[in-house]
Amino acid sequence: MKRIDTFYIHGEWIPPAAGATTMDIVNPATEEVIGKLSLGTAADADRAVAAARAAFPSWSQSSREDRIALLGRIMALYKERLGELAEAVRTEMGAPVGVCNAVQAPVGLAAMNATLEALRTFEFETEHGRNFVRREPIGVAALVTAWNWPLMLIATKVSAAIAAGCTIVLKPSEIAPLDAHLFAQIMHDAGTPAGVFNMIYGEGKSVGARLSSHPEVDVISITGSTRAGVEVAISAAPTVKRVHQELGGKSPLLILDDADIADAVQGGVASIMMNSGQTCIAPTRMLVPRTRYDEAVAVAAATANALRVGDPADPATKLGPISNRAQYEKVQHMIGVGIEEGARVIAGGPGRPEGLDKGFYARPTVLADVNNAMTIAREEIFGPVLVIIPYDAEDDGIEIANDTNYGLAAYIASADRARALRVAARLRAGSVRINGAPVDFSLPFGGYKSSGNGRENGAHGLTEYLEVKSVSM
Repeated sequence: MKRIDTFYIHGEWIPPAAGATTMDIVNPATEEVIGKLSLGTAADADRAVAAARAAFPSWSQSSREDRIALLGRIMALYKERLGELAEAVRTEMGAPVGVCNAVQAPVGLAAMNATLEALRTFEFETEHGRNFVRREPIGVAALVTAWNWPLMLIATKVSAAIAAGCTIVLKPSEIAPLDAHLFAQIMHDAGTPAGVFNMIYGEGKSVGARLSSHPEVDVISITGSTRAGVEVAISAAPTVKRVHQELGGKSPLLILDDADIADAVQGGVASIMMNSGQTCIAPTRMLVPRTRYDEAVAVAAATANALRVGDPADPATKLGPISNRAQYEKVQHMIGVGIEEGARVIAGGPGRPEGLDKGFYARPTVLADVNNAMTIAREEIFGPVLVIIPYDAEDDGIEIANDTNYGLAAYIASADRARALRVAARLRAGSVRINGAPVDFSLPFGGYKSSGNGRENGAHGLTEYLEVKSVSM
């Protein structure tokens, strides 16, 4: 049984302060307890922040070359331990082994590489005649990450803060502690100066609240639910610290009438189901021309029904379990709400897949005959649940796509590049991907509206950890 009962503070592994509690680490594929995790208190947050504050004067004056060298060492060690990192994610959140090996673990490396490339050419100082504008590290950065893409989120935030010259207190999700523990070991083995990187575990209501309200924290970056992001912003307001939020989504896939319907629908279903629907940018609302609706419904049902759900250790598995019991129960509840609202189940539905009587497994579910006023079209479900909504003219489809409190991402399927770009300009979302375009970590990522503020990735992500100073002569 794995025991994580120390935190990484000021370059050392130390036990939590008095008052710490313990929680079970549960394998969602079996519901078995596989470890114990110590959860800290506000006192642990204070210790970590003090270490980061003490290290800031020196690290903030480090050179570009020093930061490039550190990131290079981190990435080299991360690459060496890719297999361990992938196995940690499979064990703690149930992602299929193929997804862990091909995406969950390597995506963290890709995110760090984008930061490294941005750092190489980033302009920290620009001339304005005889005057200057300088970009300087903002200070101590508190980083709060979620469990669904744990390594990507940690790597993205940590690398950007390091590149900017900030010092760090990381609070990873207590639901996914194994990969974070390995990441902290990598940071130590890479020779990160003491206090530059610190990591503690704890619940949002205690450790998270203390970090967001702490007067010695200069910026807090959170990836999580919109509810959690609002709580962080409220808690941070009295200290006027910068708040960077990457929150929920209810992203549309707008299939235009000139698209290859079969290809677009298959791609949309695959996109949402890959991580058991636990992806904030997943295209959970599929908008289809009414004239092609029946065809799209048939393709979506066939695609979802063909997906294999099961043991994430089996290479043939396409969908593993939901990562924890609370989320599993929410997904089941929302499927029930959809049925009560009049949606038609064309694939999946409530309960576990046949033959699976243990584990937090949900059936890949597609709900048809949905309108955009239904709860299942308005609220983030965060599970393998797709809703299909018909629309009439192009303007109608755009209006439905934008009719949401969220604005994290949007997707377009069209055979006409110029038309797709014209539609993209009208969609209110932080990122728009056309015809299944791959993720580019050099591009900014973040949302409109209730999906948050600020941007991550590359040069835009680095900027979030910098202050702007003008120097006049």
